[in-house]
Amino acid sequence: MTICYTNWITLKGPQVSQTVKEVLQSLVDDGLVQGDKIGASNFFWSFPSQKGTIVQNRLDNVKETRTSYEAQLAELKTAIEHERTLRPSKPALEQLTSMKKQLAVLQEEIDAYGACDPVKVEEKRRAVTLAHEAAVRWTDNYSILLSHFTRQTGMDAQDIRRYLEIGDDYEDIF
Repeated sequence: MTICYTNWITLKGPQVSQTVKEVLQSLVDDGLVQGDKIGASNFFWSFPSQKGTIVQNRLDNVKETRTSYEAQLAELKTAIEHERTLRPSKPALEQLTSMKKQLAVLQEEIDAYGACDPVKVEEKRRAVTLAHEAAVRWTDNYSILLSHFTRQTGMDAQDIRRYLEIGDDYEDIF
């Protein structure tokens, strides 16, 4: 079917011409009619086999898309099965959760015996040893300084202790 549209429609009236133009343009937009301008005339045509060809091309495209999606689906299923084999089984996960619960219970028990914890007791022993060594060191330093000061100034050790407000109950730590 071929329709030739020329300016002869304008002789019939402007409203008819505009209506024909609109109808033809909507048919072209929908893809039902093809159009081309040759010289001063506009030609529009539609072949019955053209619609079938368009539908067949769409069908072929959809089939290709479906095939690619099916291939992707098969790859994903294979990847899922591969990941399932790498993951631990359900009994192993259950054992892990029960072990975590048992660990939490044992940790609470250790916290209940906090003062008797061997690690804490060892830390306190080390702290006591370090504190004792520091006290001995400063006591020795005090004794050395006191004896040096008494030799240099000739003052009595009791006067120096009174001046520094060190009591008579001060003792060397051994």
